[in-house]
Amino acid sequence: MDCSQQLQEAHTALLPIFSAIDTKVKQNLNRVLGAYRQYRVGVHHFASVSGYGHDDLGRETFDRVFADIVGAQAAAVRVQFVSGTHAIACALYGVLRPGDELLAVAGAPYDTLEEVIGLRGEGQGSLLDFGITYRQLDLTETGEIDWEGLATAIGPETRVVSIQRSCGYCWRQSLAIADIERIVKLVKAQNPETICLVDNCYGEFIETREPTAVGADLIAGSLIKNPGGTIATAGGYVAGRADLVEAATCRLTAPGIGSSGGATFEQNRLLFQGLFLAPQMVGEAMKGNHLTALVFDRLGYPVNPAPMAPRRDIIQAVKLGSREKLIAFCRAIQQHSPVGSYLDPVPAPMPGYESQLVMAGGTFIDGSTSEFSADGPLREPYIVFCQGGTHWTHVAIALEAAIEAM
Repeated sequence: MDCSQQLQEAHTALLPIFSAIDTKVKQNLNRVLGAYRQYRVGVHHFASVSGYGHDDLGRETFDRVFADIVGAQAAAVRVQFVSGTHAIACALYGVLRPGDELLAVAGAPYDTLEEVIGLRGEGQGSLLDFGITYRQLDLTETGEIDWEGLATAIGPETRVVSIQRSCGYCWRQSLAIADIERIVKLVKAQNPETICLVDNCYGEFIETREPTAVGADLIAGSLIKNPGGTIATAGGYVAGRADLVEAATCRLTAPGIGSSGGATFEQNRLLFQGLFLAPQMVGEAMKGNHLTALVFDRLGYPVNPAPMAPRRDIIQAVKLGSREKLIAFCRAIQQHSPVGSYLDPVPAPMPGYESQLVMAGGTFIDGSTSEFSADGPLREPYIVFCQGGTHWTHVAIALEAAIEAM
């Protein structure tokens, strides 16, 4: 059986799941449309201001719309956030003080947060440099949250509990909203004042609720991933309790300025349009994930999540088992990308990451991974992490090439 026929059979088998995804997309789009209607979004919100960014009506309205959609008191969506890591770092620096403890409850953090915390690097003003201690609750042998350990994990100095929703570069299940809700309840039962901060990257619009709707105090993430709908050109966000959002933006700008500053440089229309497109784009990425999982599972490769398992983010991991296969896979994806198809992905160091990476990311917005992308660290067991996909048919074309290349 050739690759094209295998992919067609996989698509047929996935039709019921695709239908369920379409239903979820409709629910999420209704949330977006409801917020746009409530705040009377119109063309006048597409204008922007320059300089300090004071009284930017479009930006202020977008903050309210975003907060409503994610079930938060307040939100600050800013093009000045360089990345999701930057937004998370601002949130951490905003609420942590010397002597406080940061507790990660989903195992080791994503690579780019290690230097923020102080696990790698020196003299860069990490949390450790400021006298903030760090502790992590490792996952169980089966890759699950250590629920028994979490029930007694909160100490008197534990100011913030960090919850990484996505698997990152780990072979584990990403967290469902129900998991996050359970974590929050266990933490609050021990100390209601402990702040629950969720790294929400890659998880927006996967389910019909966001972590702030189930008790998380603060969420942060990248705007150029899920919520940007493939067209937001830069930025990130923080959302949650109004006082905590303001504390985070005081680290982005300065005390006394906080969320009142930050020009949007004529980006407002793209932000509103991208957020409108986001539920559909995330739905297509989920379809691509299911297709990738089923095809490679049938070829005998370990996959995570399993082909028919519910999606918890837009990341699909495939354990390829060799350096050569990882590089060949990424090269094939790059060659079938809409941007930079002529480029040849080669392993290289990446700022913030411990290992060399090989990345295929022919996206219209640099670094967004919104169009079908693939990357992985050059370390055993050589796992490729696939993300994005604006329509599952593009994913199918790229996968066919990847299978042939390997």
